[in-house]
Amino acid sequence: MKRNVLLMGLLITLSFSSGSNPEQNNYKGPIIDMHMHTGLFIKVPEGMPAICRPEPCEGKGGAIVNQAELLKKTLEIMDRYNVQKGFLSGADWKEVQDWKNAAPDRFIASPFILDPKGVDLEKLKAAYEQEQFEGLGEIATQLSGIKPNDPSLEPFFQLAEERNLPVLIHTLGIGPEMPTFRSSAGNPLLLEDVLVKHPKLRLFVENAGFPFTEEMIAMMYQYPQLYVDVSTITWVIPREAFYDHFEALIKAGLEKRIMFGSDQMVWPDKIGAAVEAIDQAPFLNYEQKEDIFYNNAARFLRLNNQ
Repeated sequence: MKRNVLLMGLLITLSFSSGSNPEQNNYKGPIIDMHMHTGLFIKVPEGMPAICRPEPCEGKGGAIVNQAELLKKTLEIMDRYNVQKGFLSGADWKEVQDWKNAAPDRFIASPFILDPKGVDLEKLKAAYEQEQFEGLGEIATQLSGIKPNDPSLEPFFQLAEERNLPVLIHTLGIGPEMPTFRSSAGNPLLLEDVLVKHPKLRLFVENAGFPFTEEMIAMMYQYPQLYVDVSTITWVIPREAFYDHFEALIKAGLEKRIMFGSDQMVWPDKIGAAVEAIDQAPFLNYEQKEDIFYNNAARFLRLNNQ
């Protein structure tokens, strides 16, 4: 009996010391959200449920379309989850500036690019000269059916490389239901021409290129300057589908170049949903969570000369 009691005590000790207790693995540290918006580029009704895939499905939450209320709620959720900084873009560049002015230390301001032909490049350059923006993108031209290696985007990549700007691009198989959107324009392999021509470009891909898992891994293996975020797929698709894609990148050894993002648009509660999806991933250890939630983005953004 005594031997059995000792053995049981040893097993309990080992189980706790090995980190099998879920509470010991919960992340409590700082977070950088590499994918946030001041709203949607199209108008939606107040209270509209969040988007979801695959249809038919029912989204959760209700849209907040008033800018003041959306900013207030976003900052509230950021504080709750210890999100210290957010890479922020929006179709209305003035709104981006308003958010940045309201919370200067919380946001990295960046212009949302939907149609390259509609952007006055000289005005954009002037905005950088005046330090109104610190990043570039989301480059969402895939929503307009434009591939990332399209010549119309070359001036933007050149500008970003010259100014050493972090660049977010929508290059994946899913997006809003628009007649111009093309899944085929989201294959990460289409970034190869861009990265070869701009080897110093600091580029990160939205949603880790979902569902192009193998293509995304191949590109990240070949081009070490390429990073990804895991943002909308943390909450817009079934959790199992997200984990399959996410774990494949982890198993491929890419945990040092995966960054957290929420893709907060008009549903600020999705910041918390995104955090919880990463924190609850059963295949991540605490060190990997630290990297994904904070360290990788801090290095990519070169905060504190990292």
